[in-house]
Amino acid sequence: MEEQSFAMPRIGDPAPAFKAVTTQGEINFPEQYAGSWVILFSHPADFTPVCTSEFMTFASMEGQFAQANCQLVGLSVDGLYSHIAWLRTIKEKIQYKGMKDVEVRFPLIEDITMEVAKKYGMIQPGESSTKAVRAVFVIDPKGIIRTILYYPLSMGRNFDELYRVVIALQTADAFDIATPADWRPGDDVIVPTAGSCGVAKERMENQDLTCHDWFFCTKKLTKEQVLDAVLKQ
Repeated sequence: MEEQSFAMPRIGDPAPAFKAVTTQGEINFPEQYAGSWVILFSHPADFTPVCTSEFMTFASMEGQFAQANCQLVGLSVDGLYSHIAWLRTIKEKIQYKGMKDVEVRFPLIEDITMEVAKKYGMIQPGESSTKAVRAVFVIDPKGIIRTILYYPLSMGRNFDELYRVVIALQTADAFDIATPADWRPGDDVIVPTAGSCGVAKERMENQDLTCHDWFFCTKKLTKEQVLDAVLKQ
């Protein structure tokens, strides 16, 4: 039988739908997450060191993501019992960077058929045909893919950056702005190009704009304004 193939989803596409068994019961994705941001991420295999460090970090930051109305969903092509045993081992035995007794409460998808991994392009044959790469999909409350990140098997993810991505997307949506390189809450933001600096200033009347040229205008947005908008979601 010819193997079914899937087109990789792209930024702006609806997140491919699926139902799956997880360590927290069955899920219907992304339908049951409507109204929340979601990070759907894959890891190559249970009982591996890089993945263990990542899951401990994600679990330790789960509350921080939850405050930003963002839920976490993990996936690998391992089975449910492997997942359960691995997460129990993490809680009972692993200490890393001051983290210990870490309990992973977010769902971890069983995907032994690779159905979900293939729908999301998580299987990269040039890297491995039997393991999912470290893929990250940031999905908005309407079920639309907003960011896609891929990492090789050998490299652990930067979790400060994953959190920054979520906050930057939410800030852009809330204030109709863009965020510059290395932006953090409290930094100036970019006002969308308006054809000329004069037009930009007129459109953003009574707001503090700095126009470096007609195509590059910034304004101040305090950390408090950003976090207030994010926490109200």
